[in-house]
Amino acid sequence: MHSIFLFILIFTICFDVLNAKVISNHNVSDTCNLDNKLIEEIASYKNVTEFIMNEIISKGLGQEMYKEYTDFIDKFGARVSGSENLEKSIDYMINLTISHGLTDVTTEEVDVPHYVRGHESLQMISPRKKNMALIGLGASVATPPEGITADVIVIKSFQDLDQTQEAKIKGKIVLFDAHYVTYGKTVIYRTQGASRAAKKGAVASLVRSVTPFSIYSTHTGAQFYDDNVTKIPTAAITLEDADLMRRMQERGEKITVTLKMSSTFDMKKSRNTIIDIKGKENPNKVVIVSGHIDSWDVGQGAMDDGGGMIISWFAPVFLNIYNLKPRRTLRAILWTAEEPGLIGAAAYLRRHLSQLSDINFVMESDEGTFKPRGLDVAGSKTTRCIIAEILKLFTPVDEMTNSGGPGSDITMIINKGVPGASLLNKNERYFWYHHSEGDTLNVQNKNEVINCAAFWTAVSYVIADISKDLPRS
Repeated sequence: MHSIFLFILIFTICFDVLNAKVISNHNVSDTCNLDNKLIEEIASYKNVTEFIMNEIISKGLGQEMYKEYTDFIDKFGARVSGSENLEKSIDYMINLTISHGLTDVTTEEVDVPHYVRGHESLQMISPRKKNMALIGLGASVATPPEGITADVIVIKSFQDLDQTQEAKIKGKIVLFDAHYVTYGKTVIYRTQGASRAAKKGAVASLVRSVTPFSIYSTHTGAQFYDDNVTKIPTAAITLEDADLMRRMQERGEKITVTLKMSSTFDMKKSRNTIIDIKGKENPNKVVIVSGHIDSWDVGQGAMDDGGGMIISWFAPVFLNIYNLKPRRTLRAILWTAEEPGLIGAAAYLRRHLSQLSDINFVMESDEGTFKPRGLDVAGSKTTRCIIAEILKLFTPVDEMTNSGGPGSDITMIINKGVPGASLLNKNERYFWYHHSEGDTLNVQNKNEVINCAAFWTAVSYVIADISKDLPRS
């Protein structure tokens, strides 16, 4: 299972919207050849989109949604895959949905990993004594109870590792000091580092936290062991301590540390939550909005992905309140177990593989809910032209990018040919807090989350209601 999800993670979740190609509506229009009737039809949605956004932003519904969001985050905090707390949070969202009058709510059971970290510590013994901040990476094996005491070798890249003699690695703890470039380019040291180091005889591995900024903060995340490779303990340390050990090694000093980690791992049952507002004309056709409800065990999962989950949940709830039934079914999915490797989405894809032709468009918010900018879109040229035309309704929130792989959970569905998009927002500081104790409500801005909800609801309504299906690649 781990090797499968390593493949998924490296080739589908490695997103970085800041490097995506930005496409202006003007440039798209120059290369598009849409039917004038479709252009006129899309333009006719101006009044309803303004109504939706005004009701959410100015009439108090957004304030109510934000209160429900903060109540949820404060009540449950971290919602770890396989935990009882996650299942209680799923029950809570189901009951909250029903209390808003939307009863078409179903769940689908999923087998999910349940990793529980225990005591973790890292102490430098030489060249001086220092306690270091540490956080284990997902599903890491434990050390022996007495820990592992070994010398550290600082490695800057996998190329550096490959060029280092095995005798210099064997019996040591490898520290991957890979500086943040983009998430997609840097996260491989977190996901693959342990197995790469173990192949050369390392007894444990450490990684520089995958973040461009630190106030002595550690960042966890998924990692995956290769088959037929010794599983070694693996954890993340702060940027500050990675820099310290690199400087010590450059001075020729011997670095010795004691690493202690305990953990348990088993499988549990969880659920994807599906909320439908049935289409008035083509109920079998579906437009999906989504976010994941689980989080890591640090912070509160407010940003990753409480914000994306709540705005996706809110879209069908709002439309139901105002009896705005689109032509197609609008489906909100609260994915479970995204963090340990897109487990919930993979289960949904397997279960609904024969129904992929019914998915008109799939959307996900899992890259922050900061000031909205537009959409990162994958699909055929005609699909991107249609979405660009729709985005004209939301100027200045009308940017469109083409990163090639929007979203995290939805990427597997998009790779099957279904067009889709993720929320594009001003998330330059997203990875400052990602997978750390800093992921709390304090990093969110109420007005920005409300504006995301308004845009997300209105744009998904138009996509679900326009007369033309979005063509496949």
